[in-house]
Amino acid sequence: MHTSRAAERPAPAPTAPHRESAVPAVPTSPLGGFGPGDEQKRRDLRRMKMVATGFLVGATIVFFIAKYFESVQGIYWASYVRASAEAGMVGALADWFAVTALFRHPLRLPIPHTAIIPRKKDMIGDSLGDFVGENFLSEAVIRDKLERVGVSGVVGTWIGRQENADRVTSELVQAARAAVMVLRDEDVQNVIESVAVRKLMEVPVGPPLGKALEGVLADGAHKRLVDLVCDRAYDWVADNQEMVLRVVHERAPAWTPRFVDDMVADKLFAEIRGYAWNVKTDPEHPLRHAVDRYLAEFAQDLQHDEKTKDRAEQVKRQVIEHPEVQHFIGRAWTVVKGMVLDAADDPSNELRLRVRDGLMAFGRRLGRDAEMAAKVDGWLADAACYVVRHYRSQITTLITETVAKWDANETSRKIELQVGRDLQWIRINGTVVGALAGLVIHAVGEAVF
Repeated sequence: MHTSRAAERPAPAPTAPHRESAVPAVPTSPLGGFGPGDEQKRRDLRRMKMVATGFLVGATIVFFIAKYFESVQGIYWASYVRASAEAGMVGALADWFAVTALFRHPLRLPIPHTAIIPRKKDMIGDSLGDFVGENFLSEAVIRDKLERVGVSGVVGTWIGRQENADRVTSELVQAARAAVMVLRDEDVQNVIESVAVRKLMEVPVGPPLGKALEGVLADGAHKRLVDLVCDRAYDWVADNQEMVLRVVHERAPAWTPRFVDDMVADKLFAEIRGYAWNVKTDPEHPLRHAVDRYLAEFAQDLQHDEKTKDRAEQVKRQVIEHPEVQHFIGRAWTVVKGMVLDAADDPSNELRLRVRDGLMAFGRRLGRDAEMAAKVDGWLADAACYVVRHYRSQITTLITETVAKWDANETSRKIELQVGRDLQWIRINGTVVGALAGLVIHAVGEAVF
C-alpha cells in the first residue's frame, strides 16, 4: 500500500488539537490532500475539539472543587455535585476514546480495536462498493429515477435555448476537431478506399434503386423532372431549326428541287415543334404517360429482372472506377476534414449554424411531441439499465480499487475533516449525559441507603 510522508507522521493526540497544523497542505496521495477549501473545516474541527475538551476540563475542575467542599468543608450537597462531575468526566473520556478510536490509536497506544478506519479502509471500500451496487445501481432504481426526472423534457427545454445550443455546438465541433486532428489522413483514406468502396461494390445497387424509384413514382415527385426535360426539349427544338433543314437537305434525293426540300424541312420542323409544345403544355399527354409506364417497368426490372440488375451492376462499377469518381473518393476525407476545421474556427460557419439550428429544432420538438419525448426517455432508460446490467461489477470495482489505493492515515484524516466536527458533539453529549446520570445514580443511592 502506498504510504505518504504524511502517513508516516504520528497522529496528533486528541487533547492537543494545535498539533494538527503540522499536517501537510498538499500530500501526494490519490486523495488529493487538503486543499484551500478544507481550511474552514479544519478550523471548525479544531474549535469543536477545544469546546469538547473544555467540557472535560470543566467537569474535572468542578469535581476537584466539589470534592474539596465535601471532604474538607463537610458540605452535604457537594457530594451530589462531585458525583455528577465525576460521571461527566467518565462520560467525556469514554466518548473521547470512542471518537478517537475511529480515526487513530488513542494516546498513540496500539490498543486492540482502535484506529478502525485506517485498519478497515479496504473493507469499508468493499462494503461501500456493495452498498452502491445493491442500492443505487439497480435497474428498478435507475428506471424509476429517469422516469420521474423526465430527461427528455429537461434536455429539450435546455437545448431549445439558443445560448445553450451554441454551447453544445461549440463543444461538438471542438470534439470533432480534436478527432480529425488525431486521425492520420493516410489511415482514414485507406479505410475509405478499402472498406467503404469495397462495401459499396459488394452491395447490389439494382434493388435499392428500383425501390427508391418506385417510391418516387408513387409520390409523383418525378413529374417535376419530366417537366424540366420537356421544357428543355422544346427549347432545343425551337433553337435548332437550321439543323432540321440541314438534315433534310442531306437526306433528300439529289433530283428534288431545293425549294421542295425547304418546304418539307419547314413542315417537318413545324410538326416537331408543335409536338414538343403539346408534350410540354399537356400534363396528360400520351408521351408523358408512356414515360411513367416506362419508369414503372424499369423500377420493377431493377428489383426483379436479372439482366437489368446485372446491367445496373456494370454501370455501378464503371461509375466507381471512373477516374473522376476515384479522385473524388480520394479527396473525400480532405473535404470533410476541412469542413470540420472551418466550423471549429468560425462561429458563423454555415455548417456550425446548421448544427445549432438542428439542435434547437430537436429540443423544441422534444418539448412539443409527447410521444417522441416518451420514446427518448425509454431509450435512455434502456441504455442506462443495459450499462447497469452488464457493467455494475466494473463500476463497483472502480470504487473498491480506488479506496484501496488511498493512504490509510490520510484517508482517516480526510474523513475526520468531513465528519469530525459533528462527532465532537458526541463527546459534549457524553459529558452532559454522564453528569446527569451520575447525579441521578448518586441521588438514588443516597435515598435508598
